[in-house]
Amino acid sequence: MTDLILNPTSTAQWLALVSESETVTGCHLDEDSESYLVFLLMRHTGKDQLTSQIVGRDFLRGLNLPSHSRQQQLQDVGDHCLLFSGLFPQQAERRRVSLSYFVDLGRTAYLEIAEGCQLARSGLKDMFTHLSHDFVALMDVLQGIRTIGGQSCLRPIEAYDLWNDTGSKQAYEALTRLGGNATTGVYTGLTTRDRIH
Repeated sequence: MTDLILNPTSTAQWLALVSESETVTGCHLDEDSESYLVFLLMRHTGKDQLTSQIVGRDFLRGLNLPSHSRQQQLQDVGDHCLLFSGLFPQQAERRRVSLSYFVDLGRTAYLEIAEGCQLARSGLKDMFTHLSHDFVALMDVLQGIRTIGGQSCLRPIEAYDLWNDTGSKQAYEALTRLGGNATTGVYTGLTTRDRIH
């Protein structure tokens, strides 16, 4: 683990952590994506209700809301899916879904916002299209934050499935570190629990 360096503000602290994760993972985000990720982390710091969200239900409800409420609801869904897949991948197992479920739902939520007719005039269309397109890279950077902290956040079978479904660089690296071979699907580091799932 790297030495803890304190920055003068929480924004600077999150930015430093995201930048370090980008370096560790080799996923370099553009300035807009990096800023969005930093402010997403700041908004959700200390919120304990995050893991109680039912994102599939919230997504369906959001589709039927009026324009502004629809945008806010779908943005919350996309943000929660990004946080679940990046920082809390164990939520997938608890909810009996794959990590790819969160990736697909999050991408779709951001894309739905981008396709909203009123956003075409507001300049947010490009941002949410970009977030949808770069969802996996954003997730990889969040998973990299856990790696910096010395925590492995994916089991071999999860890493393989996520890499296979999304092309995640971080999942591929995790699979390699955990003793798996993505090209053959052979895992030397599987536990009994991994083989059952």
